[in-house]
Amino acid sequence: MPAEEHDFAPQHHPDDYDLGDRNPTRDIFLAERPWGNFQQFVSNEQVTVKIITVEPGHRLSLQRHDHRGEMWQVLDVPIEITVDDRHWVAEPGETVWVPRGSIHRMGNPGPRAGRLLEVGFGHFDEADIERLQDDYARAGDDDR
Repeated sequence: MPAEEHDFAPQHHPDDYDLGDRNPTRDIFLAERPWGNFQQFVSNEQVTVKIITVEPGHRLSLQRHDHRGEMWQVLDVPIEITVDDRHWVAEPGETVWVPRGSIHRMGNPGPRAGRLLEVGFGHFDEADIERLQDDYARAGDDDR
């Protein structure tokens, strides 16, 4: 649920960011303009931003991270999501919070490639991936 429009960003304790524990989906700032609107997910915070493309019929490893939480926004096709014991299909425009330490995965059962915007909160390092299951039999901690 978007936060009410205001002239300042919500304030957080610095440890919330450093530990990857702040759930930014609670603080999405929505601003209406004559031409439409915009959503602001973070303001003046150090974050890592990616767009992840998942090809049809593929999925990422089932994984967890010790040092970061992740916010995902589904961009263009429905994506299968797992966060701990919850499994669902997230529709385009849906925002998902993946808390630090949670077991998670995304997959694309559809016929077209699907993209997600990922914003990582906390210390970002690809070596922080603990892979629990992997369709591609990769060893190690990178997602290549």
